[in-house]
Amino acid sequence: MTTPSESSKLSEEEKTIFQSKVFNDPIHGHLELQPLLIKIIDTKQFQRLRFIKQLGGAYFVYPGASHNCFEHSIGVAHLAGELARALRTRQPELEITDEDILCVQIAGLCHDLGHGPFSHLYDGTFIKKQQMINGPLDAEAAQDEEIKDMMDPEKKETPWPYEGWEKEKSFLYEIVSNKRNGIDVDKFDDFARDCHHLGMKNNFDYRRFIHFARVCEVKGEKQICVRDKEADNIYNMFHTRYYLHKRAYQHKVTKIIETMITDAFVKADKHIKIEGSTEKHTLSTAMEDMEAYTKLTDCVFERILYPTSNELKEAEKTLGSNPEHLVSEQNPSSSSNELKEAEKTLGSNPEHPVSEQNPSSSSNELKEAGQILKRIISRDLYRFVGEIPTNEVRI
Repeated sequence: MTTPSESSKLSEEEKTIFQSKVFNDPIHGHLELQPLLIKIIDTKQFQRLRFIKQLGGAYFVYPGASHNCFEHSIGVAHLAGELARALRTRQPELEITDEDILCVQIAGLCHDLGHGPFSHLYDGTFIKKQQMINGPLDAEAAQDEEIKDMMDPEKKETPWPYEGWEKEKSFLYEIVSNKRNGIDVDKFDDFARDCHHLGMKNNFDYRRFIHFARVCEVKGEKQICVRDKEADNIYNMFHTRYYLHKRAYQHKVTKIIETMITDAFVKADKHIKIEGSTEKHTLSTAMEDMEAYTKLTDCVFERILYPTSNELKEAEKTLGSNPEHLVSEQNPSSSSNELKEAEKTLGSNPEHPVSEQNPSSSSNELKEAGQILKRIISRDLYRFVGEIPTNEVRI
């Protein structure tokens, strides 16, 4: 602690470093974060989360679901500190230190830093689809082992797999990402924030859980537990999770829109260039370069929807050198005949370009990707096979 006289001797830069900040959050109210957490929040890597939707494609179904990973990460950091401090207050024998609490909060703050555009859509759908087409990508982020373990503490075969805390403090790994039962502060903020923005009711009381949580030794390992009388509250948490998956996360239209965004990303992949530390990257390879990945946000949606003239020219150059597209360029008459035949089959509706059925006849994949995104905006969505009337065959 510094005395008033010592404080007056600090430089302006030092005063800024040692100041905590208060955030007014719509879910948790006024919350205060430590100076080190503020330094992390002020980095461009964390600020990038302001432009990544927490619920991905669900925003096009629920207009209120406009919240981003930025505020969610701050909320998780806050709740991680609240739970760790509550355990220290009620069980001083656990010897939880200020450093332990800070590390847990850093884990909560950084747990979503790796998300790409539209959150789980990028790594969970787009990258997997690209790997099926082009083979696996070599992308491995180097992170501090202690914080990395807390964000994703998967069990390994070694007796004690973690390099941060010893086994006596194993319960700290369950605060942010609990692989044992899924009850963690990441879910607490997810459900509370998502329900708030989706206009749905959240019956789970995370404050009550934090109040009654205790650390108990189970089969030689310390775990975060609650009394049996809290079973109803835990049931409400899992029911809320089920309800959110049914009504929002796995909503039929949400999944259709996310499929369409993925298709657009795949078509535009090699045509959208992102400046990295040493070279330009595509959508799928940007994750291999931190500088490029920092610039990759939901804004790529607008880049595909409204490409610049330079991007269109680059796309034409790329496609012009692709053997798959040489036939239509070298033999226009055969290309036009193919187009006429395709139009007869599919109809001449401009909203459903022939190139979707015959990619090799496409003159510009970037424009095709933009057409898919325009269909999302105009609500002209893909449909399940069973939903297409027999008298209306539209592709």
